[in-house]
Amino acid sequence: MARPVAVAQRPLIAAVRQELQAHGDPKKAAGAQAYMKSALPYYGVPTPLQRAIYRRVFAQYPLETFAAWRATVLELWRKASHREERYAAIALTEDKRHAAFQTLETLSLYEELIVTGAWWDYVDVIASHRLGELLRRYPAPMQKAMRAWSRDKNMWKRRSAILCQLGFKKQTDLKLLYDCIRPNVADKEFFIRKAIGWALRQYAWTDPKEVIRYVKEHESALSPLSKREALKNCGKR
Repeated sequence: MARPVAVAQRPLIAAVRQELQAHGDPKKAAGAQAYMKSALPYYGVPTPLQRAIYRRVFAQYPLETFAAWRATVLELWRKASHREERYAAIALTEDKRHAAFQTLETLSLYEELIVTGAWWDYVDVIASHRLGELLRRYPAPMQKAMRAWSRDKNMWKRRSAILCQLGFKKQTDLKLLYDCIRPNVADKEFFIRKAIGWALRQYAWTDPKEVIRYVKEHESALSPLSKREALKNCGKR
């Protein structure tokens, strides 16, 4: 028997849109859109107020099943008329009430958000928080997936694989990190070079000597940007 089609929680979606519209500021919206080089317009709602709106609305309209949660995230994302609606979709993936839904089934969801979002404000949050959480929960399959992503044609998937351990500190799997950097080390794309440097810089708070060693060993391959970013924290400990 075919699985029933999941239905998004439309009252939640409507409430998010109404709240964002009610609290929007056209002047802030124009500035935010220009800064982010966004095709989607903004309502112009400051980030702290956005978070308060999402918390209030998500609490008012609970999602009881994985299918309903996933469908609601996707409808907020796919049918967004303003960029904050996509921020709401990402916030819904982070809501603690739905922590049990963070299984390997969500990887395809996050892949869609990353590929279709294709900009750093979406991708970096998903990579460092959502992919990172899946990696902690399901290390073996996620390691395999991130190594595959690091070689993908899509630049944002490759950036995500490099950044997925940003908050891991002493738990960082260096072999995985280096395996994800290796296929990208010669890439001329700014967002890849920046990601390599950022990932190494974050680990330098834990082990600056290792980062110095790695940069020295790969000095001829790493871009000046990656090296500069990687070594920023190494003289501060």
